[in-house]
Amino acid sequence: MSLRSPQSTSAGNQGNIMIVDDNPANLKLLDDMLRQQDYEVRSFPLGRLALAAAEQELPDLILLDVNMPEMNGYEVCEQLKSRAPLSAIPVIFISALNATEDKIKGFRSGGVDYVSKPFQFEEVHARVKTQLKLRLAQRAEHDLLEKTLAGAVDTLWELVQISSPVLASRSRAIQDIVGWITKPMEIVNSWQYELAARLCLFGCLSLPEEVFEKAYGGQDLSLEEDQMFHAHPESAARLLLNIPRLGIVAEMIRWQQNPEEEPSTTELIRHGAHMLHLALHLDRMLYRGVALRSALDQIKLSGRFDDRMLVALDSYHPPKMEFEVRRLPIRDLRIAMALEEDVLSKDGKLLILRKGTVLTRTCIERLGNFAKLRGVQEMACVRVPGLEEVEKIGKD
Repeated sequence: MSLRSPQSTSAGNQGNIMIVDDNPANLKLLDDMLRQQDYEVRSFPLGRLALAAAEQELPDLILLDVNMPEMNGYEVCEQLKSRAPLSAIPVIFISALNATEDKIKGFRSGGVDYVSKPFQFEEVHARVKTQLKLRLAQRAEHDLLEKTLAGAVDTLWELVQISSPVLASRSRAIQDIVGWITKPMEIVNSWQYELAARLCLFGCLSLPEEVFEKAYGGQDLSLEEDQMFHAHPESAARLLLNIPRLGIVAEMIRWQQNPEEEPSTTELIRHGAHMLHLALHLDRMLYRGVALRSALDQIKLSGRFDDRMLVALDSYHPPKMEFEVRRLPIRDLRIAMALEEDVLSKDGKLLILRKGTVLTRTCIERLGNFAKLRGVQEMACVRVPGLEEVEKIGKD
């Protein structure tokens, strides 16, 4: 989910180090010594050159001089820390300025260590090794957190697919609309918007299915049913707040029905809530049978939605799924096939999986287990998708 992962240390070198110093002698000395220790080294005489190179390939560590033309080291470090992909790179200052206030200024600008010139290479090397070990530990922790988050989200999504094929279908459609909005707008961290779209109906799992279908389809609801439906974003947000790093996603979902009432000053949350509100509104109209062009025209005339998002949807078209319908033995079912009929127990009394379910590994295991214990219908009517659809569902 990250925007861009740092370059991993390859076999045969100890780390990727960038040196920035306008003094050619210092630059060559450090470059030669670090290469002798099997580090991969890139050297630059100016801060702006180093910044541009760092954005192309993230180093593991930067050794940075302070007194340089155009931009001094403090300014270079501040620029690094202000740019999301570069902000985690540790910076060690190496400078002839050795007064206490100079060192304090280095730490305040974002440096992690400070070595005074003239330096002993043994000292520099020891500090480099320490920072690279810390960097490796941080990266391992970051990777573990991302895998944990991805696993939690996959588990939630599997629960939605098994519990309610209708919810899963609408969630995929909403995610597609949000993805269409974010691409031309070149939004950073679009994964948070798309994840919010994927899980925005998660709270509806607590609703009777007929209440969801009535509400989503625009049918009249009783007061009690209306209250149930309008409570689903709060239910989803409450559950998602228990998962690390999903706080922003949870708040987007919390305010998806009334984004103009969102009290936070966080633009990311406010923007995400408005995006979900638009995507949900469009998908509900399409679900009710309104033609796409007519739905978009009505939405524009309402004046309730962000003009930039509407422009992004001008060329939107729902994905076309290519598939063929077959009747297959249970043993031949595969991931990404979708059920065209309910699958019942052999005696026809127990519903095992609902019509519309897109089969996952867990679904197929469920069918296999029921077949062993209760028996299931011998044949299942399924939609068999083409290769492109299988790949897309796999990514989802």
